[in-house]
Amino acid sequence: MNTYALTDSWTMTRRELAHWARQPVQLAVNLVFAVMLLLMFGYLIGGGRGVSGQYVDYLVPGMLALTMAFGLESTMLAVTQDLNKGVIDRFRSMPMTSGAVLVGRSAADMLQSALTLAVLIGVGHALGWRADGGVGAFLGAVGLLLLFRFAMLWIGIELALVAGRPEMVQAVQILVWPVGFLSNAIAEPASMPDWLGTVVQWNPMSQTATAVRDLFGNPGGEPGHVWAAVAWPLALLAVFFPLAVRRFGRLSK
Repeated sequence: MNTYALTDSWTMTRRELAHWARQPVQLAVNLVFAVMLLLMFGYLIGGGRGVSGQYVDYLVPGMLALTMAFGLESTMLAVTQDLNKGVIDRFRSMPMTSGAVLVGRSAADMLQSALTLAVLIGVGHALGWRADGGVGAFLGAVGLLLLFRFAMLWIGIELALVAGRPEMVQAVQILVWPVGFLSNAIAEPASMPDWLGTVVQWNPMSQTATAVRDLFGNPGGEPGHVWAAVAWPLALLAVFFPLAVRRFGRLSK
């Protein structure tokens, strides 16, 4: 049974990767958008209030975390379009493991997210950012970023299944923006009003950004946040993964 599930999920992953080959513009747009965010906050908006040291060393890890929260609309649109075109119904009529479509879509998204991280890290390096925590810490930081993305991804899939229609995705996607900007991605909570700083510190993305900064050896990092950067995404996954799989399983019932 597990072998069939892996085979079906890989088949659906290859289906999503084939879409990349036919529609490379969408992949390019997502990469360019992430780079534009980094450059915009680094040179146009970011001021580094309350940040000790070079602002770029504080900003880059925060932007890596922020990018992992954004860009969910492509996956959400893909899910809703498949629903409305009857593609998922056709898949469900085949001898295929239930949920393989969602797993394949999420696997493709994670590959794109890994590529986005690689591009942003390269751009950050060109801007003068450096990771000084060692190879092991660097890989641990990347792992935390991808774990956060995986949790956000399944929240997006659940919301897409709830929305049901492509035209509703944009409205749902707006909910992601407060999560991203009510964080310490671009500014220290200490520079904010006390009540706002408290909200920001409790944001799961802030926990990831703080832990990543610590592992990278950058300003704004604090030891002891890695456990929270692991616990928050796992808690979100424990809620939204089964919700999405269960809702998907009920679509044709």
